[in-house]
Amino acid sequence: MTTERRFYLTTPIYYVNDKPHIGHAYTSLAADVLARWKRMSGEAVHFLTGTDEHGQKVEKAAEARGMDPQAFTDQVSQAFRDLAERMNFSNDDFIRTTEERHKTACAALWKRLEERGQIYLGHYEGWYAVRDEAFYGPDEITEKDGQKFAPTGAPVEWVREPSYFFRLSAWQDWLLQYYEDHPDFIGPQSRRNEVMNFVKSGLTDLSISRTSFKWGVKVPGDEAHVMYVWLDALTNYITALGYPDEDTELWRFWPANVHFVGKDIVRFHAIYWPAFLHAAGLPVPHRVFAHGWWTNEGQKISKSLGNVIDPLQLIDAYGLDPVRFFLMREVPFGNDGDFSRKSLMQRLNSELANDLGNLAQRTLSLIQRNCEAMLPAAADISGADAVLMTPLETLVATVNDQLDRQEYHLALEEVWKNIRAANLYITQQQPWALKKTDLPRMNVVLRHLHTALRAYATVLLPFMPQTMNSLLDQLAVPGDARLLASLGSPVEAGTVLPAPTPLFQKIQDDAA
Repeated sequence: MTTERRFYLTTPIYYVNDKPHIGHAYTSLAADVLARWKRMSGEAVHFLTGTDEHGQKVEKAAEARGMDPQAFTDQVSQAFRDLAERMNFSNDDFIRTTEERHKTACAALWKRLEERGQIYLGHYEGWYAVRDEAFYGPDEITEKDGQKFAPTGAPVEWVREPSYFFRLSAWQDWLLQYYEDHPDFIGPQSRRNEVMNFVKSGLTDLSISRTSFKWGVKVPGDEAHVMYVWLDALTNYITALGYPDEDTELWRFWPANVHFVGKDIVRFHAIYWPAFLHAAGLPVPHRVFAHGWWTNEGQKISKSLGNVIDPLQLIDAYGLDPVRFFLMREVPFGNDGDFSRKSLMQRLNSELANDLGNLAQRTLSLIQRNCEAMLPAAADISGADAVLMTPLETLVATVNDQLDRQEYHLALEEVWKNIRAANLYITQQQPWALKKTDLPRMNVVLRHLHTALRAYATVLLPFMPQTMNSLLDQLAVPGDARLLASLGSPVEAGTVLPAPTPLFQKIQDDAA
């Protein structure tokens, strides 16, 4: 693997005031798919996830459970590690903001901003939402039944306390110019428009410390203050690369190629974060991509409704790879989407079990029975073979472009267009009948189907690593020949293939 091409991608660090749910799994899954794809492309990859463990909300959640904040965060952070393991995420690091390395990085960034005249002491007075850990302007506040609310629906309270401020207003024009010069910095387009409109409406200096609670990173030189949780949290992305030491192998991954975030935190990542970095004289990430939210059978997901979707329960019911596939297949990644068990079962039964699973089973069973389990020789492509083989020439490039744009559903649709063409091909060519009428042609057809299945399994590895590795085992593709570049090196004729086993189990409605 060359170390010249580097790719750094991150999930948000997840807030530990509650246990993981489908939204957390969804963001990390998108990052995992891209990380796996980039590794298969021969790039050096660093994939980071972790937990955000400071702030007033965590302090209150711990208090409500009668726990010390550190013990509480230890417990909940472990639940996110467990989710990453169960979802088969390939993250290279898992960061916690309570780690000493992170406190060191936060202090270093603070001092750097301070030395550059970007921080001053004042007092904060205004509306603050504990749930969002965010400040809101008067024009953003609504009132209902005597209670005031942020645009997110979170209740707000009037706060007045001493505070250090970051000179965010000084970077308004720079931010707008940066967005213009880097049109792909924020995705999708709807989120880019939202951020640009917010910045154009005017930025005020940002309160970056609090004195009303203690659970946070202490401000260097003034320990009566703790850092605003978002300055603390965002710094994790450089902590994990060794900051403030900029002379390490890991630091060469900076700036990040893409930060994956939920749409509710795009403002922090696309406004505050680049401003902090630029003000500190550090490079700015290449891209921030904000995905949408899931509803559950048409209903907004909330604890009060009792309809929070537990990804671990889905895995138990439907299997890991079908769940991974469904989450990336069902909804365009930047859009909101509705989770439906019926839709998941339909995808599993129709696309996975029927389209792909049945195609593999038929092809490999025919090679077992009719070719003495040995792979036929490679063959030229005749006119009838073009429907199957020609699209393979551009499949990797097309999927690569779509994944670079975070268009996961389109990448999967491109693969499925090919799989549907393969099912048409096997139906029309009837290799089971050719054994009696044209044995050489049967061998050609089965060899082409094997080549196509290898390509499908390879490009689907990032989405369904366990099942596609199983398929590549059945295709007798060596373990060291499962990179994208390896598709140009065919499996040798005469290679003995193992007996095929089904890839997917259909789910009946009453089993859901």
